[in-house]
Amino acid sequence: MAYFVLPGRGKRVYRLAIARRIVDGTARGARDRSAAGHARRRTRVLRRALRPSRRLQIGLGPWLRALPARLPDPALSAAVSRLAPHVRVAYVLRNIEGLPRYEIRDQLIDLGIRDPWSAIRAAEAARLPAPRGDDRFEPETLRPVRNRSVLPLATAAVLTAGLVGALVATEHGEPRAASAHAPRLVSAAPDAWTRGARTLDAWPARGELAADRAFVRRAAAAWAEMPGGTGGGAAQLLYAGRPGGTPVAVMRRGDRLARYTPGRLDVVPAGTGPSAPIALGGGRYLLAPWDARPETLGGDPLAAPGGVTAPVRAGTRCGRGPLFHLGTRTVGDLGGPRAAVLAYRSPAWRPRSAGRPERLGPRGRGLWNRLACAAPRPAKPVSDAMAFAFWSGRLPHGGGPADWVCTRLAYASGGASAQATLLGAPARPTGGCDPGRPVSGTWWRAPSDRWYYLAAAGRGLVPHADGVRGPATRGRLLVATGAPRTTVALTAR
Repeated sequence: MAYFVLPGRGKRVYRLAIARRIVDGTARGARDRSAAGHARRRTRVLRRALRPSRRLQIGLGPWLRALPARLPDPALSAAVSRLAPHVRVAYVLRNIEGLPRYEIRDQLIDLGIRDPWSAIRAAEAARLPAPRGDDRFEPETLRPVRNRSVLPLATAAVLTAGLVGALVATEHGEPRAASAHAPRLVSAAPDAWTRGARTLDAWPARGELAADRAFVRRAAAAWAEMPGGTGGGAAQLLYAGRPGGTPVAVMRRGDRLARYTPGRLDVVPAGTGPSAPIALGGGRYLLAPWDARPETLGGDPLAAPGGVTAPVRAGTRCGRGPLFHLGTRTVGDLGGPRAAVLAYRSPAWRPRSAGRPERLGPRGRGLWNRLACAAPRPAKPVSDAMAFAFWSGRLPHGGGPADWVCTRLAYASGGASAQATLLGAPARPTGGCDPGRPVSGTWWRAPSDRWYYLAAAGRGLVPHADGVRGPATRGRLLVATGAPRTTVALTAR
């Protein structure tokens, strides 16, 4: 996969050696054999292959000596290399990896490709030689890489010496115990994100206190002294400053974020998504260095000096909901350490080829403002959330207007869940749902104090309920009677 995605420059042997080196460089996360772990590793490989660093060509000898006896088909290699980079990725995922279109679309979005469907369509329209069945390399057929080069060791020694020197330097009166327990603290170069993959690793350390060694060292030591701590390894500094007047440091290791203020340290799992804004407290968010300038929900510019937004809060009683626009995205606070991308589908929504994420319009923002407080607080940090209002109308017997919403939450640590909520008076959760075929039901007390069973389904579906009396369906809303709390078998057909 990495070989075919790499730009088609130079000889095939060098491209294949660089591809092997890219894959070997992602081996740290290879122990996670779950589907989510495999997807994360695939994303890392694709990012590095799309924008290969020139450093990959230095010391390439061990990988050249480990080349397989057979090279990929030269005709296919040349044909794929002539495709545009994003089309090349889509072609490889579709025709060599055999992924379905929806998964390719999600993968392209993870890579920051703004219009994934145009790349997929171009890849499907390309007329290239058919891939050979043996153009894949199984691990057992590959020779081991015997890397005896001293260059990585020398480089590591120099970097380690520099980091240790930075950490052990103390100011007068600084306790030696704090620096003794502090982990190695590293930061990316200010322009790292312009030269390589756009990942969290490429976020530079920002804030007016990033160069204050004493403060940063205290923050690192506080993390190391926690149960579980940092295990003596390195941590990445993302921010150190005074966003609201109080000193704050934000550090990262793997999928965990640590937020330090004098006397307090909070460590939470936050995922490794490259672009989600990080909450600094006080309604301020640290943005990815490549993000477009933020705008308020009304479309006005939102100040973000040094990559930190001006204070902005959701306009809801519970403090959760839409926050601001970032390019084509709308992000919101769902109670986690990072803002989540929010999406909305109306009852008239139909499956279609969609391009880049769309901003929430007035109707979507209004629904999210109601939903954010009505739905249960997520148990884990959320990376993106989609609210599908699959039914809207008036409840029977004087119940008033309502919306039935199926909300899908994708978690920063992997996995997803979907829950239904009836937004009426009052709002109530109504159990799990399937965003592809939404249907949900609940017992409901009318203003007359009589109990009814209500159920609704998405467009093109009709709800069916067993265990109730006299069910009648109109406009995809089922109304029935019976004993409240009776178990009901609900389906959609």
